[in-house]
Amino acid sequence: MTRIVLVTGGTSGIGRAVAARFAADDAEVFITGRHTNTVEAAAKALEVHGLVCDATRPDQVSSLSSQLGERLDVLVNAAGGLAEVDPTGPGSTAPDPLDTLAAEWQSSLAQNLLSAVLTTASVQAKLDRGGSILSIGSIGAERRGGAYGASKAALAAWNASLSAQVGPRGVTSNVISAGYIEGTNFFRGKMTDERHRALVQETHDKRPGTPDDIAETAYFLASPGARHITGQTIHVNGGAFTTR
Repeated sequence: MTRIVLVTGGTSGIGRAVAARFAADDAEVFITGRHTNTVEAAAKALEVHGLVCDATRPDQVSSLSSQLGERLDVLVNAAGGLAEVDPTGPGSTAPDPLDTLAAEWQSSLAQNLLSAVLTTASVQAKLDRGGSILSIGSIGAERRGGAYGASKAALAAWNASLSAQVGPRGVTSNVISAGYIEGTNFFRGKMTDERHRALVQETHDKRPGTPDDIAETAYFLASPGARHITGQTIHVNGGAFTTR
């Protein structure tokens, strides 16, 4: 039976690599993104279904769910990123620092936690025994993460309770905590050679991660061989952070 896979934030980076991996296994894949042009371009290139959806918006997530069929086998919550905050805002040249701080934290929590919570709640009834929920976390949850790291730490805490909720139905739920991944838009062009070298030096295998590293981990966690792995945070970072 053909698997049905939904990947939020599937137009670029890790989400796109995950979508491509499942599509290569002949799954029927749906990807989402916030902008029509990027969704259409990615869907055409990957030969998958593209749906426009801002996963932080309850109305759009509800509409997304209604566009899917009755069955879903794999959900990958890959939407997220750094906070998107306008430091000035319309008509203001000197914003209150606390307003800016609040906006940064609210944006981080919305993008990296609420997006996964809303999407999962909207589609989890479609997942049946053998289904998998995967959410993309970050090494930033363990150290030096600020608002972004705190939102990813909250994602892992939520995943533990979600796993207990869906486990009796035969559905697994895990977080893939990514280390430094090269070849994405995450750093928005601000990655320096010095910072790159420092992040690679922290690893045991002395290389940056790739989107495909995360995609292969996601594919395994949604496979029959991983049915007893649930409620976990799987660290994929080349040893830059270890659990011992």
